[in-house]
Amino acid sequence: MEQTMKILQILAPGQVEWREAPLPVPAAGEALVRIEAVTTCPHWDLHLMSGEPMFAGGTLEYPYTAGQPGHEAMGTVVAVGPGVTSLTSGARVAAWRDQGHHRPGAYARFATFLEDNLLPLPAGLASERVTSLELAMCVQVSFDQLGQIDAVKGKRFGVAGLGPAGLVAVQLAKAGGAREVVAFDPLPARRELARSLGADLVLDPTGDGLPPGRGAATALDAALDCTGLKTSIEYLMDRTRQAVAIFGVLREVVGFGPGHWPGLTLMGYLPHNRGAAERALAQIVAGRLDLACLSTHALPLSRYAEGVELLRRKEAIKVRFQPWVE
Repeated sequence: MEQTMKILQILAPGQVEWREAPLPVPAAGEALVRIEAVTTCPHWDLHLMSGEPMFAGGTLEYPYTAGQPGHEAMGTVVAVGPGVTSLTSGARVAAWRDQGHHRPGAYARFATFLEDNLLPLPAGLASERVTSLELAMCVQVSFDQLGQIDAVKGKRFGVAGLGPAGLVAVQLAKAGGAREVVAFDPLPARRELARSLGADLVLDPTGDGLPPGRGAATALDAALDCTGLKTSIEYLMDRTRQAVAIFGVLREVVGFGPGHWPGLTLMGYLPHNRGAAERALAQIVAGRLDLACLSTHALPLSRYAEGVELLRRKEAIKVRFQPWVE
């Protein structure tokens, strides 16, 4: 095996380098993976390339950790460290959890992962169908929460924000037995994609397609916000009877007042977990969750900056990077 590889590093806002680096060696409890594909996490990519912290009150230091923020990745195990028992060389795997931004990421040709952060893949599962498993796991966590209060099956379910997470949410709502899925986004192309993925009704939230009123016949039973925006969350709260769950990164104070109580539950977000990843993978294998459609563009990883600009202009939903394509 070669002793060097290529890895991406964000040196400063808007400045990236695709450079040579030593081949990683897996430590105890780790596996070395040859990365076949890695997809953007648009909010992370856009914030890092703009020099803006992802979370309110956060800070950024550059050069950023090499290979980061790449974490939605799949590939083949080529070596394992001491103590690894569930993985062997040659196993095809997908990362189900972001390992944190303190260690090299998967915007690279090879990356090391903690054993527990990888899920083995069924034979024949194409890379584009599973590269974004980590995102699917994240959204599944919200559906697990909503399922605990019986807020999906048989319900009129709303999804606000039809970026990658929202498009996953539309599909998981249908897979979870929602009676009707209503999807909201101001961009017509994203509304139409949601419709093709099973949304029963697609609406522009800036219009008057769904008037406010939690007791009205048009009201939603439950909803998931995938934007994190105050206006979007309050829009749902004004139109939802049982529960609104927040998936998007919240940066503003949301007004939850007498007009929403009693009866409405506003839900935060619980920790990521392997069980949610396994449930999401099962939906992919069963054909009820299509992740391939999220990656509207495929580019060599050396063209990372170009991919981020596609995201910035909203011309791409996600970009699937191919580290081994020149």
